[in-house]
Amino acid sequence: MKQKKVLFIIHLPPPIHGASLLGKFIYDSKIINTTYQTKYINLGTTKAFKDRKRITLRKLIHFIKLSVNCFFTNIFYNPDVVYLTLTSNGTGFYKDALIVFLLKLKGTQIIYHHHNKGVYNYQHKFLDNIFYKMVFRNAYSVVGSKWLYFDIEKYIDKDHIYYCANGIPVPNYPIAERKTTQGAVQILFLSNLIESKGVYTLLKACHYLNKKGVGFKCAYAGSEGDISACELQDQIDGFGLKDKVVYAGKKYGEDKHKAFQEADIFAFPTHYPNECFPLVILEAMQYSLPVISTPEGGVPDMVENDKNGFLIQQKDSKELAEKLELLINNSSLRHEMGQTGHKKYLKQFTVETYGNTIKNIIQDVLKRDKHK
Repeated sequence: MKQKKVLFIIHLPPPIHGASLLGKFIYDSKIINTTYQTKYINLGTTKAFKDRKRITLRKLIHFIKLSVNCFFTNIFYNPDVVYLTLTSNGTGFYKDALIVFLLKLKGTQIIYHHHNKGVYNYQHKFLDNIFYKMVFRNAYSVVGSKWLYFDIEKYIDKDHIYYCANGIPVPNYPIAERKTTQGAVQILFLSNLIESKGVYTLLKACHYLNKKGVGFKCAYAGSEGDISACELQDQIDGFGLKDKVVYAGKKYGEDKHKAFQEADIFAFPTHYPNECFPLVILEAMQYSLPVISTPEGGVPDMVENDKNGFLIQQKDSKELAEKLELLINNSSLRHEMGQTGHKKYLKQFTVETYGNTIKNIIQDVLKRDKHK
């Protein structure tokens, strides 16, 4: 039987962020690349995370080349379906929309995978509404969770929606069994330093813990974002936390592995408006860490309140401090929640499960398209 052709127009590293990592998982997926005849185009236009929102001449030239590549690849490769990771709003959406319009000139069937959200907040704007109607017409969409469907409900019927939880690889190095902590309990925050990821929410919670005399250490790891290393350090010093809180810089590979191994609690109090299904929470579950986060996006699918962690209200530093104190003072609860999260990760959120789900989604769309 002749293999169906799939053109993947997706984000690939660098820079490293959720969408590009998930794109790399598809690119490396044996089950996808053996089931279908595949071709890949990198949708990214920048190499550095901090440059993603900047408009430069170099990025403009790169985008023109990207658009031409997508147009002619679609014509000459002649895929049965295009799988595209669509940016939900702003300049990124307009960029992707232009590529979509070029693909639709040939009548190509498109599947969108949404790794961010924001359509709901822009759908009431006149121009955006017109663009959304054109982009989503006769297309299928993939979202990470039932909690995210509301974002595109106006444009995509339920029978054109698929759900695919994110997944990450099972590491090829041993993860040591978590033991009783000797000394201060270690809190870890690992993400780009973006204010809406909860950077200052956690810092204020650390301030409350310190005032109460609770023993702890907290490490921030990740690249600079809209908060610089100097700005974060100034805030740490201002709260009198320089002996408790440290910015550890970027963490990759073995350094990242070590950061997770040394941690006892993972804190990610995000209120990021485009948050969908943060991979870093899955990584924390992989390392058997109890997780404290918020009910943003698809996070409730990963963190079950009172089971493998806690869900708190966004921007609520006092509630975060209360949950941190509870875990700091109860090692058996940390262990129990961490083990529950690890089992949940293995059952639902591996990269193999992710690849299988995408393969099946494409298969179903091709079958439905054939019977139209």
